[in-house]
Amino acid sequence: MESHRRSSTKSVQSLKPTKRIPLEDDSTKASDALPLPLYVTNAVFFTLFFSVVYFLLARWREKIRTSTPLHVVTFSEIVAIFALVASFIYLLGFFGIDFVQSLILRPSTDVWNSEDDGEVSEVLLRKEDARKVPCGQALDCSLQPLPPSSPIVTAQKVFDENLVTVTTKEDEEIINSVVDGITPSYSLESKLGDCKRATAIRREALQRLTGKSLSGLPLNGFDYESILGQCCEMPVGYVQIPVGIAGPLLLNGREYSVPMATTEGCLVASTNRGCKAIHLCGGATSVLLRDGMTRAPIVRFGTAKRAADLKLYLEDPENFETLAVVFNRSSRFARLQGVKCAIAGKNLYLRFSCSTGDAMGMNMVSKGVQNVLDFLQTDFPDMDVIGISGNFCSDKKPAAVNWIEGRGKSVVCEAIIKGDVVRKVLKTSVESLVELNMLKNLTGSAMAGALGGFNAHASNIVTAIYIATGQDPAQNVESSHCITMMEAVNDGKDLHVSVTMPSIEVIDCVAV
Repeated sequence: MESHRRSSTKSVQSLKPTKRIPLEDDSTKASDALPLPLYVTNAVFFTLFFSVVYFLLARWREKIRTSTPLHVVTFSEIVAIFALVASFIYLLGFFGIDFVQSLILRPSTDVWNSEDDGEVSEVLLRKEDARKVPCGQALDCSLQPLPPSSPIVTAQKVFDENLVTVTTKEDEEIINSVVDGITPSYSLESKLGDCKRATAIRREALQRLTGKSLSGLPLNGFDYESILGQCCEMPVGYVQIPVGIAGPLLLNGREYSVPMATTEGCLVASTNRGCKAIHLCGGATSVLLRDGMTRAPIVRFGTAKRAADLKLYLEDPENFETLAVVFNRSSRFARLQGVKCAIAGKNLYLRFSCSTGDAMGMNMVSKGVQNVLDFLQTDFPDMDVIGISGNFCSDKKPAAVNWIEGRGKSVVCEAIIKGDVVRKVLKTSVESLVELNMLKNLTGSAMAGALGGFNAHASNIVTAIYIATGQDPAQNVESSHCITMMEAVNDGKDLHVSVTMPSIEVIDCVAV
């Protein structure tokens, strides 16, 4: 981080000399017509414009009906005409001129990036704060005065009297436009054509709106083009999370290195110690019990009887082949495994389960479900589809249906840890671990009314691996459902350990 910041400082010093741009040089905007907030001013002139237009049209229609000359006007009509002209000038100045100029005079991206002698190269926004602070404190920092050698500095004071750095006068205008609500923040990438510049401008606008510094949040060193339209909208920076490696983990005769992204101390170390104990005892064995993603739409009928009719139809084995053909049209990988229904009065919840190949399959199963719903409309035209997901799936929420029926990949894994390894590596005894597991992971969790939480801290390891491998960390909720069992074996000398996890939702990926 520090080396990156030093290199950023060097690049700043290599730029052309900067200059001061006072905000007082900005041209007067049409929105300055009234000393009111921008949205109030716009509302006033919009209302005035359409009101006088309606009034004049009504008056002129009355004159035509009564054969009165149009050039004969009353005092109220004169006032209305003046109001029409004034509101038209305001709206033209606010929306028309600026819009036309933005289309005609806005330079292209090549011009913005040119190095002509007549232009002054500037630095995007604020230099990153070079203070050394722990990662947990990096986002909680107050605004700091900038050194004299900083790039363009405006004379305007913001919130706590600190100076604000910008790049060019054009960037300053865009920032002000975002702050004033004229330019939507989400449209910066499409308007500027430069994702990093858009991020920097959005970042500066956010700092001005909140009065809080984002200097502890990194900006440089990230490819913002790669996330455009993919995974994160309106970025203002990125978060650095350290990634550690635990292992090797000997599983089913193969060694795996386990990547873990976390800020929790000792998590990787304790996981690595467990991997060592397993490796010294010949490894662990795992079995995939079930692999099927689920989606459960909710439909409604006029009567509970009609809802029951559909339930019986879907759960009839004779109809499965027909439903499978319709469902499988959505993908060459999706294969319907079964449908289970739950009825609540006139409402019916249809839990579809299907295999999805190497994909996690949320979108895949949703498309297949939509195909089936369209097909069912023929025989059940009174069926009202309330939602493609009725939370009976259940996704990203603790649910007994996932704990019992499974969702995603259902696995069981076991290992036998020798007694001497328990003493030397884990620094305890077989008897102590068996007793602790019974009283804590099983009895303690039962006393707490836990749902799938009969373990020590499965969610810690699952979340760290999910973040490191690009999985959806929110699905840690059901993916961490786990029951840990321990039993003394071989006349009490060794320890048999097993974990059963019925709902791991993950995209298949290559191990490190």
